[in-house]
Amino acid sequence: MSETPQAVQDMTDEAPATDVTDTFEQWRALLTEVKEKIDARFELHRDPSTKDLDTYGSPPGSPGGSLAAYTGPEVDWMVHSWLGNPTRGFANLHLTVWLGPHIRVPHLGIALLCWPGGWFYLDSVPRTNLLADGGYYDRYYEPVAQDWLSVREENPELSWFTSRAGFIRASLSPTAYCYAMPRDDHHITLVRRLTHAHVDRWLGWVDEAEPVPEEQRAALAAADLATRRNIAERDPANVMGVRYFGQETTGRLVRALWGGDRESPRPGGAAS
Repeated sequence: MSETPQAVQDMTDEAPATDVTDTFEQWRALLTEVKEKIDARFELHRDPSTKDLDTYGSPPGSPGGSLAAYTGPEVDWMVHSWLGNPTRGFANLHLTVWLGPHIRVPHLGIALLCWPGGWFYLDSVPRTNLLADGGYYDRYYEPVAQDWLSVREENPELSWFTSRAGFIRASLSPTAYCYAMPRDDHHITLVRRLTHAHVDRWLGWVDEAEPVPEEQRAALAAADLATRRNIAERDPANVMGVRYFGQETTGRLVRALWGGDRESPRPGGAAS
């Protein structure tokens, strides 16, 4: 098991210009598949603040992207997006679902990249201090710990991605997948299998969850929003947005990731 400690922009800059459209399209198809599962489970509505971000830039010949955010009675904020320049070796795709405060199930995190090698992130973002709340760890993380180890042991070409940003390293749960990898059929198939299993498991957790007492929901919603905003604003990959689209547009895209310009109310009457 190797390790990749380089920054995203360095990986992109140091590699020869490579057309990664084939992998980009496979990543897009995968996220569409799992989004359909999520759409079938939740009532979701497009937030008006992102409607003009359906397409920005000038893809496919130049950098571009798309960002759509959704909310609903059970979902505080869902983002389905991509940004990059696939014909020149970079693409960053996201599907994240931040739940409302009615349950305490971990949030769903998925990111897929080309830079121009492959990269993927799958995580269940905790909503409590795992060191203090052993029961939460036992329920959501310990049952998948052996599978997580098996993936590491059985796939030696995966390279653990160590972010140069300490905050991002701290954001990963004990069972996060965060790997660079070759863009070959074996690893694309592996990511496809792990992503579908990740989403299916998470949807099962949602269906089985007990409700959070009303008096605890406001604090949970506030912590969720702070977590989401910090992760979005501190992501080192934001530098690629600035490079492609400038600071003003990137600032708007980052706000869209955490809901800074949202027009829809937060579920459960949570404060924005």
